[in-house]
Amino acid sequence: QVQLVESGGGSVQAGGSLRLACVAYGRAYWNACMGWFRQAPGKEREAVAALSTGGGIPYYAASVKGRFTISQDNAKNTLFLQMNSLRPEDTALYYCAADLATGLCVQGLWSRDNYYNYWGQGTQVTVSS
Repeated sequence: QVQLVESGGGSVQAGGSLRLACVAYGRAYWNACMGWFRQAPGKEREAVAALSTGGGIPYYAASVKGRFTISQDNAKNTLFLQMNSLRPEDTALYYCAADLATGLCVQGLWSRDNYYNYWGQGTQVTVSS
């Protein structure tokens, strides 16, 4: 069993920054596709970014590319999302997700929420104008 615990959310003004963290408990962190998703009130959950823990290029949604950076600390089983130049439309509940079945983020699949088999509870990000 895997447990994902997010932290780092909060309230900031537009233009500000936040760094989210997701710690994976319960099994080895290696060989997983780890992703960040978000869901705003009244909207569907959308993919933000993803990274293969075993190595590979990161993937980003067009709406965050150039502003957000996904990274990891394998020694600490931790995934990060550095969010800069935040906008009010970034306001959402941010979730960490893990795919341990294939273990690799794949173009065209990483952004599908059914690609992932473990989810965290989420951390709220609120950006005010």
